[in-house]
Amino acid sequence: MTTDQNEPRPTNSEINPKPMAYPTSEADMKEQPDWDMSNYLPAGKLKGKVALITGGDSGIGRAVALAFAMEGADVAVVFQTNAEDAAVVGKAVEAQGRKFLAIQADVRSGDACREAARQTNAELGAINILVNNAAYQQGYEHFETIPEENIHRTFDTNIKGYIFMAQSVLPYMNEGDSIINTGSIAGIVGNKHQIDYAATKGAIHIFTKSLAAYLGDKKIRVNAVLPGPIWTPLIPGTMLKEDLKKFGDETMLGRPGQPEELAPAYVYFASQDGSYSTGSLLEVTGGMPKGG
Repeated sequence: MTTDQNEPRPTNSEINPKPMAYPTSEADMKEQPDWDMSNYLPAGKLKGKVALITGGDSGIGRAVALAFAMEGADVAVVFQTNAEDAAVVGKAVEAQGRKFLAIQADVRSGDACREAARQTNAELGAINILVNNAAYQQGYEHFETIPEENIHRTFDTNIKGYIFMAQSVLPYMNEGDSIINTGSIAGIVGNKHQIDYAATKGAIHIFTKSLAAYLGDKKIRVNAVLPGPIWTPLIPGTMLKEDLKKFGDETMLGRPGQPEELAPAYVYFASQDGSYSTGSLLEVTGGMPKGG
């Protein structure tokens, strides 16, 4: 889905989200997310850099991978299941004249994270930027019925995976390098149908600030982007039907966001533009909570 910058972005009713099986491939979505960065004007802000992006095969991670490549970075993406989606990202990155590496790994494993970092450094020559973006969520009508195994999976993916990956890349990082975590507005305002997920996002926010304090002396910056409702494959594959019906309606702009609209925030934190930003939580939510 490509939207010209002069055209209005689609509303929830126009996207018409319906539940899909998890994990959801972006290619299977009837209304595919807008990730092609056709409205983005690059300026060589990441020339010569190497970025490692978890959950980089679709959604937010896919748009960030392309934006980084447009800015001159070589890109490695970590994905868990959808190799075909990762291949689409690879073609888009390579079309920008940049190197691309796809790594199938489960970020819940510290060993897998260390191997992904080692492989990225070995094949692309450095790791200057880490984007912790892999995520797991499920919607539940009743908090009391969340299965224990799903609670473990949510925390193991969303916060332990971030910690493992940050530990894994630091031996390869130097002054001026950057770690960017994907948080969520849910980590601030909560979500009654995704309580475990919202809790992990709150943990990511304080992890961001704590790691930023730890790495301040090394001049390695750590920040987080906090999306609101963004149309990605995670949404129709995990949310309750009643929440899908109103997805994005709760924002001041009255619509879901698209991955393309979120990616420039990651470029800001990764580039010299964000040289005085660390420990920051940047909300890109369409105005949420709506209030009023």
